[in-house]
Amino acid sequence: MVAVILTDKPRPNAKGTQYGFDVVDKPVTPPKANEALVEMHGVAFNHRDVWILQGFYPLPIIPGSVLGSDGVGVVKQGKNVGQRVLICPGIGWDKDPRGPEEDYYILGLLPATGTFANEIVVEEADLAPCPEHLSTAEAAALPLSGLTAFRALFDKGEAKKGDNVLITGIGGGVAVYALQFAVAAGINVWVTSSSVEKIEAAKKMGAKGGINYKDANCMEDLKKQLNGGKIQTVVDGAGGPIYARLPEVLASGARMVNYGQTSDKSGNSMTTTDKGGIMFTMVHVFGNYDLRGSTMGSRREFHEMVAFVNQHKIKPLVSKVWKGLTEESVDAALDYMTNGHQQGKLVIEY
Repeated sequence: MVAVILTDKPRPNAKGTQYGFDVVDKPVTPPKANEALVEMHGVAFNHRDVWILQGFYPLPIIPGSVLGSDGVGVVKQGKNVGQRVLICPGIGWDKDPRGPEEDYYILGLLPATGTFANEIVVEEADLAPCPEHLSTAEAAALPLSGLTAFRALFDKGEAKKGDNVLITGIGGGVAVYALQFAVAAGINVWVTSSSVEKIEAAKKMGAKGGINYKDANCMEDLKKQLNGGKIQTVVDGAGGPIYARLPEVLASGARMVNYGQTSDKSGNSMTTTDKGGIMFTMVHVFGNYDLRGSTMGSRREFHEMVAFVNQHKIKPLVSKVWKGLTEESVDAALDYMTNGHQQGKLVIEY
């Protein structure tokens, strides 16, 4: 098979990378009982792929790994040969709502083989029939970010119809899915971004409003937009200074769900100020607010997410598509993501 393999040699002409990749031919392991061989037709990128190459990922980075967590393909061997399928992006977590039952691994770092290959072997239970309304690019873009958003919004965030939800960092893959899922479920959404264009795009997708988090008066602006209302759930992938001011707009008992810390790529802290400090204060305690970590999701949640997308005919937002799993296309997509050009997902079809 052709696969994108992580190496310990930095990418040429790429700033700030500690690792690189090669596109190589390597043998594929024949599927065992309860496994399927899937011929991949499209894969998508996540910020995780960039952080791995930059050496910022908080878990062991293992050269020799097949990169990639997202993809769509067709079953070539196993049950349901010929069926177009989506692949659950993690292994070791079946259905426990609290967290993984076993050691949990996300596809794209050993011991979990990634999706950036023309063929991969996965457990049949990790395959979900792909909704027919999705194109190849849209389908490839769904699994990891869609699952992360679904769990953060509904299971950890407990958001329901009529609630007010704040989604930070709109434009990122998870944030966009959280917006789409919330709108489909009849939830009122406000967003944050440093880009006016991304806020306006979110409004066109159904957001009630948005604020520029770099504006010193952003919370005052949000209060005006809420018009006396309060936020029941925050879906956040950044961490950082916004937490200090959230109590100004939170309803009693609100849930603050965090799935990432892009404000601190080291992953070591989540602070209230740029200079550091305690994020969760007695003000948060008095408000009965819950801070909830949320890492992607279980196999059960993955199948529920795909069913939700199918029911509501949700179409993932795709920013750009490249053709062919080549060194040039992978490099171009990674550079595009590193420079923050995307409004939606980046995909390679082949």
